[in-house]
Amino acid sequence: MSKASSYPGDSSTTWSNNGMSAVDSGSEDDSPEPLEYMAPAVADREERAVIHAKLLFFFVLLLAVCGTATATFLVMESQERNDFEAAFAGLGSEVSTVARQKVDQIFSAMDTFAVFISSEVEVDSNERWPFVTVRHYSLKAEKVGEMVGLDKPAFVFCPIVNEEDRAEWGSFVSKSAPVWYQESLDNEGYIEGFNHTVEDLMNKTLPYIYTYALDENFGLAGTKEVDRPGPLLVNSHMYPIQTALLVGTMLTGFDAELFPEIVAQLKITRSTLRHSISFTQLVDGHGGVLVDSQIMQPIIEAGKLVGVILLKLPWVEFFQNLHVDGLFDTIAVLRSSCNIGFGASLAENQLSYMIDSSQAVFLGQLDAHNPEYDNLVVSRVLVDVDLGTAELPEGVCVPKLTLDLYPTEELEASYQTSKPKLYAVVVVAIFAFTSLVFLLYDYFVGRRQGKFMTRIMRQDQIVSNVFPAAIRDRLYETGQKGSKGDGLFDPLGGGGGADGAPLADLFLETTVVFADIAGFTAWSSAREPAQVFILLETIYGEFDKRAYRHNVFKVETVGDCYVAVAGLPEPDKDHAKAVCRFARDCVKVMADITRKLEVALGPDTSELELRVGIHSGQVTAGVLRGERSRFQLFGDTMNTAARMESTSARSRIQVSQVTADLLVASGFSTWILPRKNKTLVKGKGEMQTYWLKTKASRGLKPTQSKRDLATLEETASEMSDGSSDDIGETHVNENFESDYVSPMSKTERLVEWNVEILSPLLQLIIASRGEDVVPKDPSLPQKEATIGTGETVLEEFVPIIPLKRFDAGELSKRLNATTIDIGEEAKTQLRNYLSNVASMYRDNPFHNFEHASHVTASVKKLLSRIVNVDDGNGLSTPSDQIDLADMAGHSYGITSDPLTQFS
Repeated sequence: MSKASSYPGDSSTTWSNNGMSAVDSGSEDDSPEPLEYMAPAVADREERAVIHAKLLFFFVLLLAVCGTATATFLVMESQERNDFEAAFAGLGSEVSTVARQKVDQIFSAMDTFAVFISSEVEVDSNERWPFVTVRHYSLKAEKVGEMVGLDKPAFVFCPIVNEEDRAEWGSFVSKSAPVWYQESLDNEGYIEGFNHTVEDLMNKTLPYIYTYALDENFGLAGTKEVDRPGPLLVNSHMYPIQTALLVGTMLTGFDAELFPEIVAQLKITRSTLRHSISFTQLVDGHGGVLVDSQIMQPIIEAGKLVGVILLKLPWVEFFQNLHVDGLFDTIAVLRSSCNIGFGASLAENQLSYMIDSSQAVFLGQLDAHNPEYDNLVVSRVLVDVDLGTAELPEGVCVPKLTLDLYPTEELEASYQTSKPKLYAVVVVAIFAFTSLVFLLYDYFVGRRQGKFMTRIMRQDQIVSNVFPAAIRDRLYETGQKGSKGDGLFDPLGGGGGADGAPLADLFLETTVVFADIAGFTAWSSAREPAQVFILLETIYGEFDKRAYRHNVFKVETVGDCYVAVAGLPEPDKDHAKAVCRFARDCVKVMADITRKLEVALGPDTSELELRVGIHSGQVTAGVLRGERSRFQLFGDTMNTAARMESTSARSRIQVSQVTADLLVASGFSTWILPRKNKTLVKGKGEMQTYWLKTKASRGLKPTQSKRDLATLEETASEMSDGSSDDIGETHVNENFESDYVSPMSKTERLVEWNVEILSPLLQLIIASRGEDVVPKDPSLPQKEATIGTGETVLEEFVPIIPLKRFDAGELSKRLNATTIDIGEEAKTQLRNYLSNVASMYRDNPFHNFEHASHVTASVKKLLSRIVNVDDGNGLSTPSDQIDLADMAGHSYGITSDPLTQFS
């Protein structure tokens, strides 16, 4: 689990070592994982809140897009529906009006035709009913048909023949029929499929009249051969002439079995002397069934019915000739108030037609419209025979015809466009564009805030490293209160705390540890800055891990001195024990690190050791406001701990009497060993101090000072007392030791160090291959003769070996020299070469292989400080290259030739 403590995190900022935590028992794992800074919980909460808010926003935006697009689509669709309904209402009204006008025109024309026939009898006084011949009947019927808008109207003129006129009627027909036939044939002209002559027509004319009496309402009395008394209704004149052929006989009476609808109409007409209408069933040329209407117009003479005119009204032709612009795909339902009849299967009282501006199709004796369009019906009464108070015979019905117009799906589809979808897509596109702009804006704002948040987190990480949690939170509270002055830089601005007081506290029970690297000053003077920092960062990084494990707060590092404390800012009753364990781990880690880094940083790196001092007491801790404010400790405890360190010995931990007493009180008296002689402490006088036992002593070293030698001799005698060393129960098992097999000799370590120094030069040599070779100087013998002839040192200097001059064009070849692999074989040869050189040295002071190795490192360091030609110094312009060449010339070309540097 992650551990949240006063250092360096708290409830809102934590540091994690991936499952490692401080353990106060004797068992410890001294292989801590690297500390990981974890962002404050409030930042995570705010980030999650922002993400949730964005998701909610996009969800609401998506709903808004869907809702708006749907609403737009529905509104536009509804608008199209309204336009369609309004257009159909106007169209239906126009169609029904034209149809009613046409029906009225038909009845008016029929009435006119009847009056015309009746007037011809009055003009020709020689004629009387029923012996009437309508001159040019076919021509007149054709003209009437044109008046009512029918192409081929079927007109039949039927006079009523009384019984007393029956014999005379036969002779009348024999004389008048040929005249009428000839007029009809002459008027109608040649008809395809019809080539009869007058003689043919006379042969089809029966010599008798069917015996269906008018007085008996045309009731069937027997066979056609049986005569019945009149009056009789005969079909005298027909137009067109082929209609007579369809009947089969000419100038005969009507057969009630063949024309029952005529019988019913005649009953109405005789009773009311008004026109009537009925329905007839026909078979078209394709075998289909058609239902048309038949209009009977009475001819009245002196208030008496003397004949009738029959007109077959084909509804298909009627609707087809309405000629209304924009009419198409409309259902016309013709409803009758009387039963239309024609069999059990055709008992419906409505006829349906599909009509448009150019044609009409009979759909059947049914209601064929879509019920979804019931609310759009346009209805008008087409035929309504006003009979007044006339009484009808029993069993007859005068139909009232109503025309209902309905739209179809095809008609509605013609009013539907892609506008609803287009508008919906436009709305979605607008929202999508807006969302894209928002996303881009959010992306850039998020990126900016991310950079800002990263900076804030880094600052918070630094603050969490430098300041304890309590101090850090008080600093944050100060910033939130928005004081006019900077609380850290303005001591009198009242920004130091919530009440304006300085950020300082007194901690009564703490333990302070000072750990100094012995021999660091001399070691660092012979090293490059990068090597110094490699050592310090490695050592202090491992110290930081162990400080976290033992709940110890790192105060600061001053040079090569590491300062830490336990017991603040959160009280810890085991502060002395925690610091002692921390110090013991640091000593062991120091030995392992220096041995591990010896090859890379030089052989004397392993001679660096840690000198540690510990003291317990009260301290004053707080933030000293001003420039570069930091958390600091003050008090006599700090001074005494520093004296404990300065009077300690290499690889030893010296503790004061106060710290020793705390360990004894905690039951850890076996951890300490009193020094036989009191220690003289500056500013304190003589003090009784103690050694903190470690697992093993590293022994004497040739470079130790006389004081350290005496101290160790004292320690050896003290440890010979046989005291148990139970502090060794917890020991270090560092990763630095995991791959360490066996110690090398000092000479071997020096050889490896030189290999690390010279290997980069071999990489530069490989990178510079192919460059121009320095030509041989022909005046070299003369120059050699002048050696030693000068009066001064500078005059005696003669450049014998020609060195390469600076070439900016070839500089880029060496910039990536570090990526070149020289191979293990080359390293082995270099290692053998250096071993041979090392074997030639004697162990003389100031003239041995160790001294030569330090000189080699110093020369390389010197050359790199003269001018760093290999890195280019960041100079790229021509003038910069000239300056670079001038600097290279100050080293006499040595820095321009890696082979010369290697030599």
